[in-house]
Amino acid sequence: MREKVHRHLGKVLTGAALAAAGTAAMVAVTLPGTAGADDSGGPGGGTRAARQAGQGQDAAPPGAVEQAPAEPKQGTGRDPLTDDEIRRVEKIAESGRLSATGRDVAGGRGPQRLSTDLAEPEADEADDPDAPRRADVTFYDYGNDTLVTKTVDLGTGKVEHTGTQHGVQPPPSRAESAEAARILIADPLGAGVRADYKDATGKQLTSPDQLELSGGIYEASPGAQPAVLDRCGEHRCVRLFTKVRNGPWIDTRDLVIDLSARKAAALDRG
Repeated sequence: MREKVHRHLGKVLTGAALAAAGTAAMVAVTLPGTAGADDSGGPGGGTRAARQAGQGQDAAPPGAVEQAPAEPKQGTGRDPLTDDEIRRVEKIAESGRLSATGRDVAGGRGPQRLSTDLAEPEADEADDPDAPRRADVTFYDYGNDTLVTKTVDLGTGKVEHTGTQHGVQPPPSRAESAEAARILIADPLGAGVRADYKDATGKQLTSPDQLELSGGIYEASPGAQPAVLDRCGEHRCVRLFTKVRNGPWIDTRDLVIDLSARKAAALDRG
């Protein structure tokens, strides 16, 4: 099984190799309070401390660190969404029928939230400084493989528009990549990944939390994959790039996880 998934543990650059390649010459730094120190005397005579003492009130006062200003609850114009705005629009968008009928990546109640972004202004509002601020909140409903986008007016707190699309697959969220890893770890095809992890750490791999993960969407091409993956694109399918935390990479490029069907499959190498 380990040969089938083409493991290459240790065949990529390790952190040590990258560090060696990027090593730069160290530069001496003079710390505040030592620059210009001259204990043996020199032009002007005496040590720096003595000279500063002679300057009296002309000595520079100690520095002060100013506290960053508090973030406003509401932005204006094309300002990025504030944390408060994000929390508010996500709560508004998740309410209603979708929260009852939708399903998330783990099969739980409610759709899987993917992103929250400031919406583009309407065509006739492009030059209007007082145009309403809106936010687009995007979900994936695993109950029916639908991408749902809700546009919320930040001023009125109302959902202005709800759009649905099939066969459209934005990049996976962090939660989706973690769920894909969880499915793979439990699958027979994950045997090589589990073995590589044990080789690297001496421990059993039981949770996605033990890995550093990133993921990309996989969409089916005619004849390019096993039949079990033919619906990828209609289904939400993910390829993972997997790394031991603070350790080497584990090659999972030939593995695809169909999150909609909750199955893993290996791609055929030509």
